[in-house]
Amino acid sequence: MTATGEQAIRSFVAIELPTEVRHTLADIQARLRVASGGIRWVAPEGVHLTLKFLGSVPASTVGHVGAALAAALESASPIPLVLGGLGAFPHWRAPRVIWTGLAGDLAALAALQSQVEEALAPLGFRPEPRPYSPHLTLGRVKNGVRPENLRPLAQAAQGLAAASTPFRASRVTLFQSTLTPAGAVYAALAQVELGTRPYGH
Repeated sequence: MTATGEQAIRSFVAIELPTEVRHTLADIQARLRVASGGIRWVAPEGVHLTLKFLGSVPASTVGHVGAALAAALESASPIPLVLGGLGAFPHWRAPRVIWTGLAGDLAALAALQSQVEEALAPLGFRPEPRPYSPHLTLGRVKNGVRPENLRPLAQAAQGLAAASTPFRASRVTLFQSTLTPAGAVYAALAQVELGTRPYGH
């Protein structure tokens, strides 16, 4: 609930991934899972290329967010991307988040993310001060896991660094994220198909 008692919706804007990309991510996770425990792996169907995290949004604002995205991205085109190497935040010496990077037309992806920022700024969403760093989160290290116990994971990740899968980013979605004991559950609130007329629901 917001301060006025209105329902608040936890939401974010992201690019949906094709099925073949999710299959590749699942294969990568399976190989890394064998190398090391202590990781909470993100379900492949829950992996998205996040463009902007909005946080708790009043329910009455959701429609305005969808309309702003549709207007801003009406002329945007699909973006060719490729899954890249694996990485860790803050670094492999003491990883907390395991991710896979992206290659391809990253300039167009950065421009799309800037369009999202500019479209939502008038609605009160402050632009992210840090440069956009596109990545797909695969897993998070559980609390209490010692960095030295994750060295086999780092070694396995280096062996998978050459894996790549090309795809086209063709849909931007406003998602609702509902946190449950079993993990986050996502629901599409509005969508914009890049290269075609936008629509929402």
